[in-house]
Amino acid sequence: MWNLTVKSVVRLAVRGSHHYPVFKSRSVGLVLPMEFLKSFHVKARGEVYPGSEIRRFPVPDDKVDWAVPWADYKPVNYAAHSLLKQPPWADPPYGDEGELDKPLKFNQLDGRVDRTSHMGTYNVINGFPRNPYGRTGLKGRGLLGRWGPNHAADPIVTRWKKEVGKTVTHSRSGKPILQFVAICRKDNKEWAIPGGMVDPGEKVSATLRREFGEESLNSLELPEAERQEVKVLINSLFQAGEMVFKGYVDDPWNTDNAWIETVAMNFHDETGDSVGKLKLQAGDDAGAVQWMDVEKQQRLYASHTLLLHKVAQIRNAHW
Repeated sequence: MWNLTVKSVVRLAVRGSHHYPVFKSRSVGLVLPMEFLKSFHVKARGEVYPGSEIRRFPVPDDKVDWAVPWADYKPVNYAAHSLLKQPPWADPPYGDEGELDKPLKFNQLDGRVDRTSHMGTYNVINGFPRNPYGRTGLKGRGLLGRWGPNHAADPIVTRWKKEVGKTVTHSRSGKPILQFVAICRKDNKEWAIPGGMVDPGEKVSATLRREFGEESLNSLELPEAERQEVKVLINSLFQAGEMVFKGYVDDPWNTDNAWIETVAMNFHDETGDSVGKLKLQAGDDAGAVQWMDVEKQQRLYASHTLLLHKVAQIRNAHW
């Protein structure tokens, strides 16, 4: 299986409207091809960890794979101060499993917390889950609440770009131009798809609706009557979405022991009569919000540009 080219492997990771795992082994940390690790696991190896002055242990491309022996690998252990306060949305800190009153049940549903991975079974070494995509230069949880997979949902809401009531096509490709709802994150000022973490026991469909309303429409601060109107429009649009991606994302928050996995769905307003007419208003973690053209020159947070490329392919839009 692993004589595939890099492009073939990446295509398997984000193909079509369904998820195709890029590996099937139970020991996922030992089977990923080196070329794929080097091309994909990049932002998770950024020099300075977000929101801190903590520097990751430098991990060269040829040492990303856990299968490569590296006796000198000594990543710093880091957890954000907010996690040390043990908020209800986070797992307890521990240096040894014996410190826990109740062991965490990795690779399964642990009460209301889903510790399974979209990518299959991940390794647990000495009581700590191991990032299935390799070394990141940082152990612990960083800013992430959960040990192991942290499940997120990304709603990609799109419409056709129009001028004077007519769809705009690009002069180079001749294809119509898509626009998507983009937010500017408050923490790093990068533009991104509005999204967030799935709450324990929450369905992904509910997370998609909630995060879009809170971050793009500031639904929490709207008057009751207006909030109900927004809710109706969102529910109408979000009834029919198309799966874009389901799996691990190359995120700067990832560590050796905690990482983000997402379900990205495209909700397309074909006529522009639903969400396309709503007044966008930044809320929650968003510093700004706007309709933004979909194009390959975009520099977006984490792997969001790759997700939008897939949406452009699905809609046969300009890229």
